[in-house]
Amino acid sequence: MNRSVVNELWTKMVHSGSRMNFFIGVNTIVFLVLLLIGLIEDLFRSGTGIHTFLEIHLALPAYLPTLLYKFYTLFTYMFVHFDFLHFVFNMLSLYWFGRIFEDFLNSRQFTFTYLTGGLLGGVLFVAFYNIFPAYEESVYSASVIGASACVMAIITATATLLPDYSLHLLLLGSVPLKYVALVLILIDLFGMTGLNAGGAIAHLGGALLGYVYIKQLRAGNDWSKLFQRSSRMKVIHRDDKNQRYKSDTPDQEVIDRILDKISQKGYSSLTKQEKELLFKASKK
Repeated sequence: MNRSVVNELWTKMVHSGSRMNFFIGVNTIVFLVLLLIGLIEDLFRSGTGIHTFLEIHLALPAYLPTLLYKFYTLFTYMFVHFDFLHFVFNMLSLYWFGRIFEDFLNSRQFTFTYLTGGLLGGVLFVAFYNIFPAYEESVYSASVIGASACVMAIITATATLLPDYSLHLLLLGSVPLKYVALVLILIDLFGMTGLNAGGAIAHLGGALLGYVYIKQLRAGNDWSKLFQRSSRMKVIHRDDKNQRYKSDTPDQEVIDRILDKISQKGYSSLTKQEKELLFKASKK
């Protein structure tokens, strides 16, 4: 691959400021490394078992005694894909919905939603398999991998934030985000006792996180501030006429009013000033 192409991709992943690009990049790198290891083993018919070892030790197990010494898998599982279609669908969904998310919220909020969505999805998966009798026969061998819970957190958060924002889907035309999220959630609810029960449960955990987080954000509680490195000073300007001070960054109450307007009338109804305020908030 041309070195300039690699440099460009690395810049977009690390230096663009987009957490969507970063997480897609991390998932892609992990997928390609695992794919390369599997390909080399197949070509040389080697019995190293590295690919199988990684699959076992990166996936999140449901069995608690196993999880005790694989506690790190609560984090690693959400970056691991072995199936090509699974990987592609997750990354495309993250791209489609992540772009909308980042248009209205900031990178810290994206990071929080992605990671905590994956964590809650993993916790819910382990909890269900150890609580409900329906899973007692498979709890010893069940495991889950993939970014699906994280992606569902982003999808549901975006749909909760902008329920009437529409996506143009092939054959279906313009579909509001709230219906896209609802269909995906219903699919997972019906899949809780199916062949991919563990995945469906993890997806629902991510969806729950996305929904509750945005509801709390609208109530003025931004949980993502847990990820804030340090308090940053705001740039203020003095209004000599009336001796008042104001911040360059719009407060959450103003942003919530703008988001409500988008939900009711669409993005095109915003004034130029409102669009500028949203842009400033997205860079916060």
